[in-house]
Amino acid sequence: MIEILKTTDDNKLKELGINEAQSGSWFNLIDPTYDEIQKVSLILNLDESFLRNSLDVDERSRIEIEDDCVLIITNLPVMEDEGTYDTLPLGIIFTQRGFITVASKKNKVISSFNKDTSSSFDTRNKTKFLLDILFRSTKFYLRYLNYIYKQSEEIEEELRKTMKNKALFQLFEVQKSLVYFTTALKDNYMVLQKIMRLTQNAKPNSFFKFTEDDIDLLEDVIIENKQALEMVEMHRNILENMMDAFASIISNNLNIVMKFLTSIAIIFAIPTMFSSFWGMNVSVPFAHNPYGFMIVGFISLIAAILAAFYFAKKGMF
Repeated sequence: MIEILKTTDDNKLKELGINEAQSGSWFNLIDPTYDEIQKVSLILNLDESFLRNSLDVDERSRIEIEDDCVLIITNLPVMEDEGTYDTLPLGIIFTQRGFITVASKKNKVISSFNKDTSSSFDTRNKTKFLLDILFRSTKFYLRYLNYIYKQSEEIEEELRKTMKNKALFQLFEVQKSLVYFTTALKDNYMVLQKIMRLTQNAKPNSFFKFTEDDIDLLEDVIIENKQALEMVEMHRNILENMMDAFASIISNNLNIVMKFLTSIAIIFAIPTMFSSFWGMNVSVPFAHNPYGFMIVGFISLIAAILAAFYFAKKGMF
């Protein structure tokens, strides 16, 4: 899908046809087809590999600079079904004629830049628009981290009541999401630092023409990214300790159950032992006593009670 938009003089977002693209237009590509990639490449005189690299789900955050264009790949947070989270590479490309974003699927970060929010960004100001996207991405990381924190608390409460495998698998999914976030935020931080260096060493004809306000916003993005990274590291440590604690609890509960079952087996083995002795085809005490069965049963019962009392005293129950 190709969507071409441009901010007008009255701060509204106007949708353009592919043949109406003008300087300052925003080309938003979501899971583009081969033909769509070729069309955009021809219109903007852009290497197709810049667009294709952004569609690789395993692509790491980085910056690639050529004479007439700049490619910035950053990882966005995405919420999957059933409350799981992942990251998605987003390619941001600067050219002389336009500003391009490329992603393999729809995401809330890019979707938040629409006609309803058009007053908060300007597609004609490429550097400011870039920083707006990066800032919005970091805010979504923080928002999803709050969701993850609440989700992990709910799972913890469930695990306190019952040690079901479902809750443990949910906790594992949360931990996996935090690993994705950690990797993405670290890579994004390196990209932000490189952008900051480029602004400091920018040439007069460079794409990176940052104003003082833009640099302040970039610093805010770096601070927010660092805060998100610290939060995700904290949540990871908490979850890792929680997983270890619950693993110890499960192991301890298993030991208690096995200890209880072993004690019960030993207690029930005592009457079995007595019945085995008096079931032999040899002369045994009380063999000719009319109350022999009751006497033997009483003795075995007393022995079992004494064994149970001993195990209870030793904390085996």
